[in-house]
Amino acid sequence: MRHWGNLGPMYSVESFGLPGASPVIPEGCGINAVHLLMRHGARYPTSGSGVSDFASDIHAAASDEGFSVTGDLEFLATWTYKLGAEILTPFGRDSLFSNGVAFRYRYGELLNAFTDLPVFRTTSEDRMVDSALNFAAGFFGLRTYETDYHQEIIIEENNFNNTLAPYDVCPNSNTADIGNFGGTQGNKWADIYLKDARKRLQPMIKGFNLTISRLVDMQEMCAYETVALGYSKFCDLFTEKEWEGYEYYVDLNFWYSDGPGNPAAAAQGLGYVQELVSRLTHTPINVWNSSTNSTLDSSNITFPLNQPIYVDASHDTVISSIVTALNFTSLAATGPLPTDHIPHHRSYIVSQIAPFSSQLVAQVLSCPASEEPTHIRFLLNDGVVPLTGIHGCTEDSNGLCALPSFISGMHERIGEIDYAHDCFANYTMPNPDNIIDGRYPS
Repeated sequence: MRHWGNLGPMYSVESFGLPGASPVIPEGCGINAVHLLMRHGARYPTSGSGVSDFASDIHAAASDEGFSVTGDLEFLATWTYKLGAEILTPFGRDSLFSNGVAFRYRYGELLNAFTDLPVFRTTSEDRMVDSALNFAAGFFGLRTYETDYHQEIIIEENNFNNTLAPYDVCPNSNTADIGNFGGTQGNKWADIYLKDARKRLQPMIKGFNLTISRLVDMQEMCAYETVALGYSKFCDLFTEKEWEGYEYYVDLNFWYSDGPGNPAAAAQGLGYVQELVSRLTHTPINVWNSSTNSTLDSSNITFPLNQPIYVDASHDTVISSIVTALNFTSLAATGPLPTDHIPHHRSYIVSQIAPFSSQLVAQVLSCPASEEPTHIRFLLNDGVVPLTGIHGCTEDSNGLCALPSFISGMHERIGEIDYAHDCFANYTMPNPDNIIDGRYPS
């Protein structure tokens, strides 16, 4: 399952380059506040996706004369598509509930002295609302969660400013040549890593052409069926090497569409970074030059600045864009990614960055423990992230950065990102694409 990229469940990452660091708060430090950005739980495929199209095609072919399957593909003669669309699977609901429970025992004490009801945010998609509610039920408890906090649901729709769905106000992120450049790059690699699979499996099916894209659909079907039904016969059709190939296929898609290799990625993550700095400094946002929503973020009701716990729910591609905007350079250390082979050592692995139920946690700490915060550090799926790409943050074995230095470095990073240009300007992808910081080259 760790080869399934964004379609696999979250697992604890051992290290992002700080092997001695632990998600446990460093000895001698105290926790002052925590900021959680999480991805929704495991879901069914989106409507009109490759797996649902594959199911329609295979069902249509099976009713035609001349269709036959043998060997490992014999199950397709009676196989039926049992997946829903868009919404959380039962496993996805369970994951978010369990994450809420775990977050409570790690950080729940922060609410002991907080007299207001905290505001948690999500977007208006069904799976986003369900993820937020299941997390809250786990965090607060089933019988009281509805009155223990406020759930803000931000409209996720074209042309609505929303830092948790910034692609709706960044046109370049939705174009075929820029926004889907990762698909172009991933397809180059798919033609290589699935070549042997096609030779092996095509003789087992007559009346249906196993194209490379259909083989990718079959690999995705393995992941989707497993997180929905608990098991899939599609998984055993591919070798370990082909699953490693699929993992890298997903990495290429994200790197070049939503990560360090895409010129509009940092711009999409900019709004959340501005909100994070606003929360850390308890200073309202007064410049509206990104996906931030001035109506919501100008209000201390919908965007409070005094909470010890913040919880925001978003999507895989958005988390990828946000860690790019935060300039976590350790993730981009081995980029750009080649399309003709898997590098022996690579720093950018999507299953570690944006799997189902992914969690990016900012711990605001005081070291030594006191009421005044002095440091910050980030955990990405339990792995401590080095902050050395942020100006002013020095190497630290626990991933700590002095809070004033981090805030200063973030102001500098915010100033580097040209949202208007990278999201709206008429440009073409650089060739070759050697971008490693999510911005169009100056």
